[in-house]
Amino acid sequence: KTFCEMNKKNPSAAAAVFTAKGIDVTPNKDQGVIKVVKRQGDNGDRPMIGDKVTLHYTGKLLSGKKFDCSRQRKEPFCFNVGKGQVLKAWDIGVLSMRRGEVCTLLCKPEYAYGSAGNPDKIPPNSSVVFEMELLNFEGEVLSEDGGIIRRIKVKGDGYSNPNDGANVDVHVEGRCGDRLFDCRDVSFTVGQGEDKGIPLGVDRAMDKMQKGECCLLQLKPKYGFGNEGKPEFKIGPDKEIAYEVTLKDFTRAKESWEMDLSEKLELTAAVKSKGNQYVKAGRYHQAVIQYQRIISWLELECGSGMEQYKKIQDYVMTAHLNLALCFLRLKEFSQVVDNCNKVIEQDASNEKALYRRGEARLLRNEYNLALLDFQRVLEVNPSNRAARGQISKCQNKMKEHQAQEKMIYANMFQKFAERDSKVSEEKKESYD
Repeated sequence: KTFCEMNKKNPSAAAAVFTAKGIDVTPNKDQGVIKVVKRQGDNGDRPMIGDKVTLHYTGKLLSGKKFDCSRQRKEPFCFNVGKGQVLKAWDIGVLSMRRGEVCTLLCKPEYAYGSAGNPDKIPPNSSVVFEMELLNFEGEVLSEDGGIIRRIKVKGDGYSNPNDGANVDVHVEGRCGDRLFDCRDVSFTVGQGEDKGIPLGVDRAMDKMQKGECCLLQLKPKYGFGNEGKPEFKIGPDKEIAYEVTLKDFTRAKESWEMDLSEKLELTAAVKSKGNQYVKAGRYHQAVIQYQRIISWLELECGSGMEQYKKIQDYVMTAHLNLALCFLRLKEFSQVVDNCNKVIEQDASNEKALYRRGEARLLRNEYNLALLDFQRVLEVNPSNRAARGQISKCQNKMKEHQAQEKMIYANMFQKFAERDSKVSEEKKESYD
């Protein structure tokens, strides 16, 4: 007899048979989730905690009554496994599967819908059965551009994470292909991992980790060692690398709300200096982290008295100007414009802000807007020769653009004329 047939006649007996045939996949072996493989999956690894998984499923009561099915909705279901986004049974069961595998999970109430059940679908304290097909899984994306992918091998403890400025103790193992090039215990300040030879991607992943976590990080070149490579590790330019990172311990830095203004100003001087060091070294991503910390601390502060207010504003405006410079080098032109706008809102005649915004607009092919910015720079400082050169460049670009448009429209009108002439000839021939 099939399991479904036995379900209808004797659900309890069916569950007993299922348990006898299946494997207990719960960590503490309490038979809360029993798994029977119906079709073996591909050879290879299994999902890890945090992976984005894609699957089809059908949910049934022990009586055989279906209460949910992804195939009926004609789209698979996606979630991050091991993050508590779904039933506990799913998190446990999916972590035991391979890509392409089909299995059935018998789930006790405490791993499914509990004592409450699900109104109109699942009675209280009900065991349920899920048939699952694991279609695909991939690591968790930690950066907007997909340059940092994390896969968690060992889940950490608690809910606290290191923040920028935190001191962390980690064990790292770096690989390029199959070659191990870095293996050490190291301590560093989050946001300043560069000082200890830690790749940007490892540094930026810290605020997603918990104490005790061990994860694999796949890093694109931007988050690894970039187009310079790392000669001391024999890593060439533009290489993808992987790091296994274990967060052994950390001490969080104070958050903005935990500091008084005097503490913020004292830290700001040191952080600004660190940011400037990174700019001089061409480490613009690392410099951005430092300047953004300054803004997060001071942008809402007023101080007591005009002298302190001016000091705060000088720090904030300098941070925005430095961010604009960094983003200009990183070719993130929208960020350049945004940071320059913040300065110009406070000081409409700020020469650096106007010039850097003009540069960004020129590189975005916004020639008219760029021209206005450079002209405004000359109004502020008529001796700015660089701005005069940029005005000439804008005017030349505008002429080139107009010439290209003229050529495009001329070709377009010529094609229209040829088409109309052809239609006219065809009509004449039909009349003849």
